[in-house]
Amino acid sequence: MIESDFEITTLFNPIDLINLFIGLALVLAAFMSVYYMFYGGLSLIFSGGNDDKIKEAMGTIRYAIIGLVVTLLAVGFIYLLGNLTDIAVADYINFERMFELLKGLADRIFNGPNTASIFE
Repeated sequence: MIESDFEITTLFNPIDLINLFIGLALVLAAFMSVYYMFYGGLSLIFSGGNDDKIKEAMGTIRYAIIGLVVTLLAVGFIYLLGNLTDIAVADYINFERMFELLKGLADRIFNGPNTASIFE
């Protein structure tokens, strides 16, 4: 049998899993938005005055910003919908817990599997 240093010592809490998924989606959306804004900016710089390339670069930047805003509005809409329907969304989507989980996950990825317990 193969010995391993990695052990799963805790069970996943479904609420923590939801928070982790939403947190990862928000981080991914933010990184993708920054990437496309940077790409659009470089495209704008290297357009050489060509109107078609300038329009394409400006569209890339515009859609990156719109994508980030839509992502953040979606989370806000979920809170609003939860409050209107008397569902305790704040119990399930907790930004503070999201950041704790993401930090713990990053610690495990970059510092080794047994350095942090993200589901305490």
